[in-house]
Parts: sequence; structure tokens; C-alpha cells
Amino acid sequence: MILLKAIAFVDYENIWTGLSERGCELTPEQLLFSLNNYASTNNMDLLAVYLYANFDREEFWRSQTSFERINIFTRHVYGKNNFANTSLRRNACDLELMLEAQEILLTRPATVEMFLLFTGDGDFLPLARKIRAWGKDVKIIGVEGCVHHSLQPFCETFNVFRDLLESSVEETYLVEQDVEPALRVLTQIQLRLPYVASTKARTALSEQLGRSMPSVKGLIRHLLREGILFEHEYPDPNLKIGKTKIYLIRLDNPTAQKALGSRIEEVRERYSKLGILD
Repeated sequence: MILLKAIAFVDYENIWTGLSERGCELTPEQLLFSLNNYASTNNMDLLAVYLYANFDREEFWRSQTSFERINIFTRHVYGKNNFANTSLRRNACDLELMLEAQEILLTRPATVEMFLLFTGDGDFLPLARKIRAWGKDVKIIGVEGCVHHSLQPFCETFNVFRDLLESSVEETYLVEQDVEPALRVLTQIQLRLPYVASTKARTALSEQLGRSMPSVKGLIRHLLREGILFEHEYPDPNLKIGKTKIYLIRLDNPTAQKALGSRIEEVRERYSKLGILD
């Protein structure tokens, strides 16, 4: 059997976010398994996998080495542009992926027959068209329900991540039952520490409520959506990227007021010291 020579480009933040929103914590090993399973199912020889992400993100710290150990070539696309003195390089991962894919397309056309683009971002439509124009096959592979409509003509119908999503489904979790306990946990740690980064907040909630991390993230999304919490970027010169994301309680919210009780003024005073107005 002749195998189709393929190469994969992974917009990791896009895929990771799509799965995370459905309660699935994607690991490097799970990603590689999904890629290899797809390749073997479709009679492809997967020659290489290139993965693009800002590994300065809290969620991705230390994952770059894990990817390299399993022979996935990583591209760290940093978030801060020191040369232009700006705080963010918008669409940086997208641009790096497009440039490298086109470089291979133009300089080594005989090497690859199939380009696999793991993303759901509509910005990749021009790249998909360019690959097709050069006579190569291209497949867009994203998380179901998270793929931009403009990419549909290039989409793979095979749900690559179905097994991951199905295996991550827990018994029904009613977030409402944890709203007030969660607010009390956040209040306790926010009064004890100068500030509480979002990662630390999620870890504390997971440990003290006895919930899995996907459940905690679902709880956080609920609190944000209901206007009980809000996100804030807090400057910290001790961090590599100079800032971090923190969750803060909306002190004018009736649910928050009920959960905090007499401690609400202590929290208000702490927010005032941080220079944050409720």
C-alpha cells in the first residue's frame, strides 16, 4: 500500500481552547495519539508535526519540552514585541504557521502531498487556497463546532477529537451548587495574598471544592457569564511577560454579597489597595 506523504501544522492555542471549552484537558501525548490515529486511518505517512503556541501562557508553561520529547517540532511564538515596544503581537502564531507552511510548499514541493492544518481559525483560508492552487491536497481539522464557516470546503468530516471529548465527559456537574463555596474560597485567598493569579485561583478551587480542573473552568465561565466575577490584567514586573490575569469578585452582585457577608468590606479595601475599582 502506498501511503500519502503528509505534514501537519498545529495552531495549538486554537485547538486547545476549543477542547478546553468542552471540558477536555489536552495533553501532548493525547494530541500526538489523535494525529497518528488520523494519519493511519487515512493511509498517510505523517512525516512531521509543527506546533505553534505562545508558551509564556500560564496554561502552556513547561509543555514545550513535553512536545519536543515526543518528536513534535515546536515554535514558541512569544507574546511581547520588545522591538516595537508593544505588549502584544496580534495573530503572531497564525503568521508564523503560514510562513513556514508556504516555505515548505515553495522550496520542497516534492516532499509533501498532503498538508494538514489543525485549526478552526478563518484566517487560514488564504493559506488553504494557496496550497490547493499549487496542486497539493489540504485538510482543515478543527474541534467540532469551533471551525469558521469559510473553512468548511476544506474541512475533514472525520471527527479527530471525538474520542478525547467523549472520554472527558464527567457525570453532570451543576455549577450552581458551587457558586457560593467558590466565592468564599476566592475571598479567603485574595485576603491572604497580595494578588491571586488566575492559575492559582483555579488550582485552589479544584483542591478545596474537590472538583476536576475542567469542572472548575466551567464554574469560572459560569461566574464570568453571570457577572459574579470579572477578569483583570494585573501588572507584575517579576513575571516574564510583565502581567498576569486575575479573577475579581463583583462586589455589587447580590450573589457575591450573600456569599461574602461581613467580609465584603475587607475585600473592597484589598481591591482599593490593588488600584482596582469595583
